[in-house]
Amino acid sequence: MAKPIEFSLFAPYNKGAALIGSFSDWQEIPMEKGDDGYFRTSVELEDGVYKYKFRVQSNSWFFEPEQWVDVTDPQATDIDELSGKDDGVIRVKDGERITDTYVWQHDDKPLPADHELVIYELHVGDFSGGEDDPYARGKYKHVIEKLDYLCELGINAIELMPLKEYPGDYSWGYNPRHFFATESSYGSTADLKKLIDECHGRGIRVILDGIYNHSEASAPLTQIDHDYWYHHEPRDPDNNWGPEFNYEHYDEKLDIHPAWKFIGETIRFWISEYHLDGIRYDAARQIANYDFMHWIVQEAKKTASMKPFYNVAEHIPETTSITNVDGPMDGCWHDSFYHCILEHICGDTFDLERLKDVIDCKRQGFLGATNVVNYLTNHDHNHVMVELGNREIFNEEAFRRAKLGVAILMTAVGVPLIWMGEEFGEYKPKQPESSKIDWTLLGNDLNRSLFDSYKGLTNLRKSNHALYTENIDFIHENPEAKVLAYTRWNDEGSRVVVIANFSENFLGDYHVPNFPSPGTWHEWTGNYDVEAGDDGIITDLGPYEAKVFVSQLY
Repeated sequence: MAKPIEFSLFAPYNKGAALIGSFSDWQEIPMEKGDDGYFRTSVELEDGVYKYKFRVQSNSWFFEPEQWVDVTDPQATDIDELSGKDDGVIRVKDGERITDTYVWQHDDKPLPADHELVIYELHVGDFSGGEDDPYARGKYKHVIEKLDYLCELGINAIELMPLKEYPGDYSWGYNPRHFFATESSYGSTADLKKLIDECHGRGIRVILDGIYNHSEASAPLTQIDHDYWYHHEPRDPDNNWGPEFNYEHYDEKLDIHPAWKFIGETIRFWISEYHLDGIRYDAARQIANYDFMHWIVQEAKKTASMKPFYNVAEHIPETTSITNVDGPMDGCWHDSFYHCILEHICGDTFDLERLKDVIDCKRQGFLGATNVVNYLTNHDHNHVMVELGNREIFNEEAFRRAKLGVAILMTAVGVPLIWMGEEFGEYKPKQPESSKIDWTLLGNDLNRSLFDSYKGLTNLRKSNHALYTENIDFIHENPEAKVLAYTRWNDEGSRVVVIANFSENFLGDYHVPNFPSPGTWHEWTGNYDVEAGDDGIITDLGPYEAKVFVSQLY
C-alpha cells in the first residue's frame, strides 16, 4: 500500500525547486518553501527502491542567474554512480524511508577505552587481495576476511580511510562528493555495517577518517548556492583540495551557521547509522575554527551517548592547543614523532633532546596519553622500508631498524597507530594509484619476524598497563654511545624499561645504572629473564636495537 514519503531540500535563498524521479517518470513535482528554508513535497510510494534528484534554481556564481540545474540530494544515503548521473537512491520499507535492513548483532559488546587503543589504519580498496590474488578484492567483505589476522596482530581499533561516495571507483577518499552516502565500489551500506558489527564482536573499535574541510568540486551544495556554504575562493591556494566549508558564515535570518548545520547533520547521521567509535578530522589546520570544532566534538559525543568516542585531529604541524584543557579535540596526529623516529632509525641524525620530546609528549606541552597518536608512518608517507631502502639499508639491517622503531612506537607516551602492511615490512612506495598490500611477504622469515615483533609489543601494551599512562622517566642518557633508556610505570606496580641503541655499534656488557628496582626482570623481545642489582643492569645491545624489560612484580 502506497504511503506518503516526504522529500525535503534545505536551500533558503534559492527561488525555486522541484523533485524529479523514477516514480514520476522524471517529470517535475513542485516543492513548497517554508519559513525554515526547506523546500518540501510528499509523494505516495509503495515499498521499493527509487531514484530521484532535485531541480533547483541555482545561486552559484558559475551558473547563469537563477539557472535551473539538476542536483543530487545533498543528504542522499545511497547514490547510483553506475548510471553516470549520480542519482540519489531512496529505499521505502513498511511505508518508511530506510538506509537498509541491516540488524546489528554486537552492540552489547564491551569496547576498549581511548587510552587502551592500538589503531590500525587501512584503505578498504588496497587492504585485501594483493599481486598473487586471482580474485578482484577491495571491498568491505574482504576486510572482514582479514579480521582474524588483525586480532592475531593484537590491534583493537581500525581507522578506515574516507568512505564517503567519491567520483569513480578508486581514490583515497579525500575528494568526497556525497557526504551521507558510502563509497559504492566497496559494497553496500549493509556490507559496511556488517564490517563494523564484526569488528565490535571482536572488541575492535572503528574510527572513520572524516573530511570536513572541503568537498569535491561538483558536490551538490556547490551547485545549489556555493557561497552560502563555502568560502568564495581558497584561503591558502597551496593547501587547497576543493571548495572549503565556510565555518565563519552566519545566517542572521535563520540564526544558523550553514556549514555547521550541514556537517553536524552529517556526523550525527554517520554515528547513529553506522555505530562509529571515533572520527579523525582531516586537515584540521585548514578548518581553522576552534569554535566549530568544540561544537562538533560535543555533537559527536552526544550522539555516541554512553559509548567511548575518540575525536582526533590531523593538524600538521601538530599543536597542543587543539587537545589541551581548552582545546576541542581528544587527540591529534603526532607528526613530529614520525619525523624524529624515522630520522633516528635511518641514522640521519642523533639528537637526545628531540628523541625525549617525541617519546614523552608532555615535554612538548601535551597533557596526557590520549592527546597524541604516534606512528612510524601513515598513508601520507612512505613505508619505513622504502625510507631505509632509499638510504641503501636493506635485508637484516633494515628489519633490525624497523624493530627498533616499533619498540619505541609501542612504549612511547600516546596512542600508537600502524599503517597497513608496515607490520610485516611492506616496501611499495606511496602512490595515488591502487597499491594492494603484498601479503606473500608474510611467507619470508624476516617479514614474519617483524610481524612477530609488532604482535609481541602490541600484546605487551595490552597486558602491561604502565604503557597506558603518561608516566615516564628518562633514566639513562649516553650521547657518545647513542643510547637512551626510559621507564614507564603505573600505580599498581607495573613497570617497563626500554634501553635503545641508536648506533651501528654492538655494545657488549653495557651498564645501565639507576634501574627502577633490583630483582628479576623479563626481556620481552627476546623472552628471557635477567637480574638487576642495586647498581642497575648489564646487558648486550646490538646495533640499532631496543631491549624492553618488564618487571616481574606484577
